[in-house]
Amino acid sequence: MPSIYSREIMKHFKNPRNVGKMKGYDGLGKVGNPFCGDVMEFYIKVGKDKKGKEIIQQASFLTLGCAVAIANSSALTEVVKGKTIEKALEITKQDLLNKLGEVPKPKIHCSFLAVDALGEAIHDYLIKNEKIIPEALNKHHQQLAKEKQEVEKSHKNC
Repeated sequence: MPSIYSREIMKHFKNPRNVGKMKGYDGLGKVGNPFCGDVMEFYIKVGKDKKGKEIIQQASFLTLGCAVAIANSSALTEVVKGKTIEKALEITKQDLLNKLGEVPKPKIHCSFLAVDALGEAIHDYLIKNEKIIPEALNKHHQQLAKEKQEVEKSHKNC
């Protein structure tokens, strides 16, 4: 029976990379909607490359979600390793979709969580280290916080 998911999605879903809570992380991003079932934590460890630039040395994740959400988390941990904070922030949701191949339309929203979680982990790192937060990242962080409040408010009596 053929899978509705691409080979790449199945590869990362069946054998996810970098799973688990990271000890000594520098940034943590938590995103998702616990009421629909997709929740993600994305951890980063920041270090310096040979030229002294800050890079993401390690990344890991915990995801409660479908095959697509898990596969995206796994793939993103591999994509961001060795990238500067600036380059990591340039990764788009479409980049991740392109890497994993075709995603069924009802599952596309699951693909967006990983990139949002990475942005939140970078935001957390920058805040903790009193560094300048790019305007676009700060705006997106505020948007995610607002969405979270709205979801919690709408499900208060559940």
